[in-house]
Amino acid sequence: MRDRGQLVLIAAVVVALAFVPVLFAYLQFGYAGDASAMTARDDTGAATVAALDRSVDTAAPLLAQQYAWGARSRAVAAYRDALDARIDGITDGTLAAGGAVVVAYDADGAAAYARAHCPSGVGRAFGSCEAHDGVVVQERDGRTHIVAVAVEVTVVTGGSETHLSVVVERAG
Repeated sequence: MRDRGQLVLIAAVVVALAFVPVLFAYLQFGYAGDASAMTARDDTGAATVAALDRSVDTAAPLLAQQYAWGARSRAVAAYRDALDARIDGITDGTLAAGGAVVVAYDADGAAAYARAHCPSGVGRAFGSCEAHDGVVVQERDGRTHIVAVAVEVTVVTGGSETHLSVVVERAG
């Protein structure tokens, strides 16, 4: 009987030792939070940026060759009016689960973009480039051309917020 008790004890120790690697593997997985909520936020941010990309391009033809370079502030105001109507469509009802998407113009982002991406110096193909209220414009053939729009996008879902700083370049 005594040998049988020792055999049971040894078997229990072997089984317990077999669970040690499983325990270490489990502890290394960690907890990543609610993955579905993160995916929803990421998807909403990506969908908003894609919609902004289309909106920046479709709002610009409304201004084609309408404003001289000297009237660029009026051109930006008219462009923002056209773009705002499209942004309102993007932000209205983008999230059904009690969330929201907020889009605001980023004047500092536009100024940084203009400094980094607009040509300067002698022999450039186009005229000067400036940022006005989150919109980057350039003088081309004496006319105001919309180059890019800088925005801050905030996606709010389930008590958390995701912030994106985006510069959308206009195609063409």
